[in-house]
This record gives sequence, C-alpha cells and structure tokens, in this order.
Amino acid sequence: MSRVLCFGELLLRLSPQLNGEWISQHAMPVFIGGAELNAATALSNWSVPVSYCTALPDHYLSREIVEAVRAKGIDTNKILFSGQRIGTYYLPQGADLKNAGVIYDRAYSSFWELKPGQIDWDEVLDRASWFHFSAISPALNASVAAVCREGAEAAARKGLTVSVDLNYRAKLWQYGKQPHEVMPELVSFCDVIMGNLWAAEKMLDIPVPSTLADEKQAYLEQAQRSSEAIMRAFPRCRQVANTFRFDAGAGVRYYATLYADGKLHASHEHHTDYIVDKVGSGDTFMAGLVYGNYHKLPAQEIINFAAAAAFNKLFIKGDATTASVEEIRKGYLTYA
Repeated sequence: MSRVLCFGELLLRLSPQLNGEWISQHAMPVFIGGAELNAATALSNWSVPVSYCTALPDHYLSREIVEAVRAKGIDTNKILFSGQRIGTYYLPQGADLKNAGVIYDRAYSSFWELKPGQIDWDEVLDRASWFHFSAISPALNASVAAVCREGAEAAARKGLTVSVDLNYRAKLWQYGKQPHEVMPELVSFCDVIMGNLWAAEKMLDIPVPSTLADEKQAYLEQAQRSSEAIMRAFPRCRQVANTFRFDAGAGVRYYATLYADGKLHASHEHHTDYIVDKVGSGDTFMAGLVYGNYHKLPAQEIINFAAAAAFNKLFIKGDATTASVEEIRKGYLTYA
C-alpha cells in the first residue's frame, strides 16, 4: 500500500513550569514532537500508512525516541543516523508557540547539519505516494533549505503528491535570507499548500491589503483571492488551505478554507472558552488535509475534517493529537 512520507526535524519540547517551579521540583516535562512528526502521528492514528524521515545522532536516547515513534505505528526505517545533537525547544507550560516564551536550541543538531547529497531520496521515497515537509525546516539554514528542495523535487519527479505547511517562525529565519527568497522555489514543486493569508504574504509575496476588514466575510473573500494568486504563481498547485485562529479571551475562534477545483470551501466555525495546548493544532490540520486527499474525499468533507481535527487538538495535551477519526467526525456537530 502506498505511504505518506513526512520529512522534518524531530524535536524535544521541554515545558518548564514558570516562577522557578521547574527548579524547585527538579522536573521538566518532555514531549517528542516536531511539525512533520506531529502530522505523521496523526496519520498513523487514523490508519494511514506513514513513514518519517529525519536525522538523529546514533546513541541510546535516539534509539529510545525512535522506538517510541515506531510504537505509534510510524515507519522509522527512513531515519538517518548522523551528527551529535537532538534538536530541542523550551516552551513554558501554558505559553503559545508564537509567543516570546519559546526558546529554540536547534543549532548544530543532526538535522541542522544535513547537507545536499546526504539523503538517498530514491530509497527514502520508495513506495511513497505523498511527500510532506514544512517551512520550519528551510528556516534553519541554507543547507537544510537545499535538502528540502532535493526532497520536494525528487518527489515531484516521481509523481508523488507534494505538500507544504507554510508555518512561519520569525526566530528561526536568522541566516541572512528572508522567507520570500527561499520558499517560492520549494513551493513550485507542491500540489497542496497550507498556511494562512499572512504566511503566504510573508513567504510567497502574495499580498494582503492593509485595509482588509477584521471580519469573517472579508477574510473568506481574501482567502479566495490569495488562493487564486498562489495557483497562478505556482501552476503545479491544485489545493490551497488557509486557517483562521483568533484569540477570544482564554479561548479561540477557529475556521478554515480549502480552495480546490475553482471553488472556495469553508469549514464550520468553532468556538471555545478555554484550551489545553495550542502546540500541534496546525500540524493536525495538515494531517487532516492529507487524510482527506488520501481517501479521495470531497473538498467540503476534507476541510470540515481538517478543521475539526485541528480544533480538537486544542483540548489535548502534548504535541500530537490522540483523537480518533470517529471522535473528530463527531466534532463536526459538537464544535459547530
């Protein structure tokens, strides 16, 4: 059976309690994640055959991590063992990934040190029908960006569906290149592009009017305009998804769109007064897009499922969703 191949850096999320509690308690929770691994975890949980490719040092901690990933039903045979470090980041409990609270410790990790020509893409992509990566990887350095290009180009050449998540992390783009100088070349190989209006502006130079009204109808109309502009700029692209997540006190408002076959499809709008963990919600949404396409679902059903899955993740602690397909489908009505 054909498989989805997710490529990106495995990360350890260290989540200290604030006000020195982690020091006095001599404890700091650790979560195994990373955008592409989170997506792979969701897909495996939803019975989609999935492989994961990353780079890790060859020592006992890595082997324990790989075993934990394998236990989730993810094929780990594509993992490359090289280098000396596992990438990490610190996120205090209760903080948002985009907030100032995040501290990255990824320089000189095994993945950060990847070089073009190091990965045998013919072997890694063997029996795969889908290749997924995210903009977090090319944000690390020019060498990793070139490796991402290798993978996306090889996948496109082999006829795989190629997807990208335009997740923007300002703290990572620190090597002298702006996202719009790097991402368009990588996106040119992609069939499915996921992000939001402002990420597309930052990374692909798809403008968002400064006069755009802060209201849902205006956002939906702009989603169609931006999606059409992306498809004109990148002829290979056949689907563009945009997410809209707005803080509402301690909770959020959430909806999403999928532009496919010349039509904009909007999900239900979801509301909550509280959340448990924002990390991994976008990765779960991306997995939902892959899941829907993998099963050849209608576009409206794809976006409803992806949005419900992403919203559901807000109530699950950790980097990846543990919700089943049935639980998410119940959310169509529960969250609407």
